[in-house]
Amino acid sequence: MATTRRIFNHLAIGCTTASLLALTAGAALAEPLEVAAIYTVPVEQQWVSRIHKALNAAAERGDITYTFSENVSNTDYERVMREYAEQGVDLVFGEVFGVERAAREVAKDYPEVAWVMGSSFGPEEPNFSVFDNYIQECSYLTGLVAGAKSESKLIGLVGGYPIPEVNRLMHAFMDGAREIDPEIRFLVTFIGSWYDPPKAKEAAFAMIDAGADVMYAERYGVSDAAVERDVYAIGNVIDTADEYPGSILASAIWHMEPTVDRAIEKVQAGAYEAENYGPLSHMPVGGCSIAEMDDELVDPEVQALVREREAEIMAGTFEVEINDDEPVSSAR
Repeated sequence: MATTRRIFNHLAIGCTTASLLALTAGAALAEPLEVAAIYTVPVEQQWVSRIHKALNAAAERGDITYTFSENVSNTDYERVMREYAEQGVDLVFGEVFGVERAAREVAKDYPEVAWVMGSSFGPEEPNFSVFDNYIQECSYLTGLVAGAKSESKLIGLVGGYPIPEVNRLMHAFMDGAREIDPEIRFLVTFIGSWYDPPKAKEAAFAMIDAGADVMYAERYGVSDAAVERDVYAIGNVIDTADEYPGSILASAIWHMEPTVDRAIEKVQAGAYEAENYGPLSHMPVGGCSIAEMDDELVDPEVQALVREREAEIMAGTFEVEINDDEPVSSAR
């Protein structure tokens, strides 16, 4: 790895082979990994913010040094990947949904670098690992809350793109709502952007005008519309209850720490390999949770049902169905 190369460059030429190996091992343990991240959106965007948070935590522990590039366009992504690799970083995080083929080719050119990328496809040997926010279990739980709260029995969902990772969260949410009332209907739209709050807000307004009284905020901007029109919202990936007091019923929170920590440990141990980190976003391993709910917004019996289902998920006795198909509106 790049870390090992740096250590060798600083060793005295006259060291014996035995002392060389000993010094290398000791320095490798002490020296933090050089980690970079490449984001196509601002670090404030909810999905990216969770990766950013986990990497900052690792940096604060002293496990890594951390640098990042944000707002990188798809056309520029390959260049930025190569720049970090040429700088000798050990580990790179990012998202390659729009640049899958090019990103994988870059990874092949730099086999000494560990790549851990958000992706809709599988890992690729020798060094290209994948992940995403597979938090469908927590999304199901928030659906229970939404289904119990909706009086119009019409719920709106605004997403970025209909890719499998988004689709499965929406389907899980809808399944949770239908557990409460099988007759609940849904309005679904995708705005064709990962970060366009004004566009998401306008899409939400249209659904609220059509009668939706609870909104699934997969994108930023939806909760703003909910506040302005005095309806409720469900958070996704991050908890924005403090930002929208009195409006956020529940939020499915993604925890990227299990993924980040595993990748760091693998590289540090010299045991990194291409693998699918997606399961590390599941609830039983600490990859997601449901945020604390407001007693004034969510009835105690609904909260009790959420905790019951949560316990069943943790115990493996309740399984949330995974459906990667594009969700469609069911409202008539």
